[in-house]
Amino acid sequence: DIRRGLIAFDITAVLPAGATVTAVSLTLNMSRTIAGNADIGLLRVLADWQEGQANASGNEGSGADADGGDVTWTQRVFKSLDWNTPGGDFFPAASATASVGGIGSYTWESTSQLVADVQRWLDDPASNFGWLLQGDESKPQTAKRFDSKENEEPANWPVLVVEYTAG
Repeated sequence: DIRRGLIAFDITAVLPAGATVTAVSLTLNMSRTIAGNADIGLLRVLADWQEGQANASGNEGSGADADGGDVTWTQRVFKSLDWNTPGGDFFPAASATASVGGIGSYTWESTSQLVADVQRWLDDPASNFGWLLQGDESKPQTAKRFDSKENEEPANWPVLVVEYTAG
């Protein structure tokens, strides 16, 4: 099965209006993998989606049944709004790519496109739909589990670092 992740940050809650973004990096903790090294791309999402309440406790790799408001392969809001394309609506070129292997923390280093994404979201908050994490979908069994803010250990939560100059 193809698996993708979504992640978004409220940029306007932490950056001042009018700021100029100069560098961006994203660090995620991988807590489970069934495969070796893989390149994971961050692709800018083009449509709003909703983080629901479903939580696959225990064996997270199997997922959980979708509940009202969850995002799914075909719906950006379960039982309410469809993606235009199954699997998500996203810009086809990765804004950044990281090579990930075993369990541990990985950083998507700053690129001009990551900077452009975050600048766009700061200047136009209504366009902030976050990133989709996409691996090599042509190979079987390449799943990687990255921790989210629901992880019990704050040290394992996603970290977005944004450098900027005040406007």
